[in-house]
Amino acid sequence: MANNLILEKLEGVKARFLEVGELLTHQDVLSDMERYIRLNREYKDLQPIIAAYENYRLTLANIASTKELLASEKDEEMREMAKAELEELNDRVPGMEEEIKLLLIPADPEDEKNAVMEIRAGTGGDEASIFAGDLFRMYSKFFEQKGWRADINSYSLGTAGGYKEIVISVSGEGVYGTLKYESGVHRVQRVPQTETQGRVHTSAASVVVLPEAGEFDIEIKNEDIRKDTYCSSGPGGQSVNTTYSAIRLTHIPTGIVVTCQDEKSQIKNYDKALKELRTRLYNLEYQKYLDDVSRKRKTMVSTGDRSAKIRTYNYPQGRMTDHRINLTLYNLPSILDGNIGEIIDKLQMAENAERLKENNI
Repeated sequence: MANNLILEKLEGVKARFLEVGELLTHQDVLSDMERYIRLNREYKDLQPIIAAYENYRLTLANIASTKELLASEKDEEMREMAKAELEELNDRVPGMEEEIKLLLIPADPEDEKNAVMEIRAGTGGDEASIFAGDLFRMYSKFFEQKGWRADINSYSLGTAGGYKEIVISVSGEGVYGTLKYESGVHRVQRVPQTETQGRVHTSAASVVVLPEAGEFDIEIKNEDIRKDTYCSSGPGGQSVNTTYSAIRLTHIPTGIVVTCQDEKSQIKNYDKALKELRTRLYNLEYQKYLDDVSRKRKTMVSTGDRSAKIRTYNYPQGRMTDHRINLTLYNLPSILDGNIGEIIDKLQMAENAERLKENNI
């Protein structure tokens, strides 16, 4: 990309940055919490671009001044120093331009949000439930590495171990922007614990990751919610099956039902269930955006097709294959121990390449 085109784009970003900074001091914005939060988030998102812009502009200015020095300087020693400096400055520019290109990709406003993750056993009977449990363990260890907090909203245990389904709320920095790549069907190939003849079976579990809706993202009317209470089931001590602490919320207009039974307090379960309900309603609209994205991109990365087979975990060969980017790694035990950062990094690189094409950067 030519220098002047990059500078033109960056100057437009700088103008918006200054405008948002000014707006954040206005009384009408300070009194409108929803607008203030939105503008403050935009200001924060623009800061890395502005830092890169100032650094890039300074480098170009130094290149120009060094060229002027070379044109007028007669001392040979000074000329050699200037030539070395010019070469170093010119070497920096391509890397800076690549960084700026990525920063100029329009950010998905959902990426910084917390997330709700569902893991559900698919085809494969008991083995699918056991695999769903393995996926939950893998993600739990990944959350620990990232320093994120994970709270179980609801779950249904498998008859031979694992989970028929489990719903988790995950909070931390950039959670949805990282976990969104995990949505889809995960397939496992291994000898099941229940198999006596040593034959390799194929089972599956589905993962869905939703950006958690904030308080200002969607409004739910009290009259549109039916609240039911019931006794919790599963691990939880003496309060299980003795107090009506579990909550079931039904959104009457859409028929969406969410449950939460993980907390001993009915109030805490209600708050978590309401947050999940808000998220599911918000995602009815967000899904339209994902569908639009999936039509534009050739890859399956971060799109709306949550029924697509995205990954295979092959135990006999010790390999993991991500089918969206044809990535195969032969370190399955490490991956199942939560070390999935490399996979997500490569998926992000693939998506960024697609987005660069979309935005002609």
